[in-house]
Amino acid sequence: MSAKLALYSSVIRSTHEAALRSDVTLGGRLLLERSGDLVISYAPFEHIEREARVVIVGITPGAQQAGNALIELRRRLMAGDTEESALAAAKVFASFSGSMRTNLVAMLDHIGLAEWLGITSTAALWSTQKRLVHFTSALRYPVFVGSTNYNGQPPMTSHPSLRRMIDEFLREEAAALPKAVWIPLGPKAGDGVNHLVKSGAIARSNVLDGLPHPSGANAERIAYFLGRKPREALSAKTDPTTLDAALKRLKGMVSQLPV
Repeated sequence: MSAKLALYSSVIRSTHEAALRSDVTLGGRLLLERSGDLVISYAPFEHIEREARVVIVGITPGAQQAGNALIELRRRLMAGDTEESALAAAKVFASFSGSMRTNLVAMLDHIGLAEWLGITSTAALWSTQKRLVHFTSALRYPVFVGSTNYNGQPPMTSHPSLRRMIDEFLREEAAALPKAVWIPLGPKAGDGVNHLVKSGAIARSNVLDGLPHPSGANAERIAYFLGRKPREALSAKTDPTTLDAALKRLKGMVSQLPV
């Protein structure tokens, strides 16, 4: 059993789904660490897909993602799944759902990742090709500032508790997946990955950075990146030059990846 799951399995099993959805910290019963206003809580994200060729990295699981993972874990355990199987299923189920998943699949396909993996579309990474992908976050477990999702402040590489999470958990994943291609989603997730690149834990050549974050708030940048919105129709907040350069670089890097 996962050491973390061993601490919290009984409380998760005995809690109704509605309670898990309304407060993913369960009033502090899933607390891992507190530092001032910063709270780190448990949710089942420790499974490592050791055959993965691609690692997709977010910042940290938000409350909705954590709730989905906890509920799926509970359902699997109550149905009699092994803990290892339940952890794996909960992680995939909760990773990048809804419109965020749709956007992410479109961008990954657009840079040629599906072709490199030998599959029709990266949508299969959530279904028939789960073994090819490891979903993770720079900060493995959910981080909240007060009652809100952590959004990059305080900086993860300068806050002792957050940096320790990178050095312990993300480094463990890097050691387990030395040949995998790492794709951080947005600059904040990139900070965590680059922290390990600087220490030699991840090879710089294995990092594909510059992909827009797939959230709905990034809709215009995503549309331009995918060629669905012309340059002349962009608002002032979107920098097409940066996106053009990122797309060219990412396509070039994917084309050079070893098969």
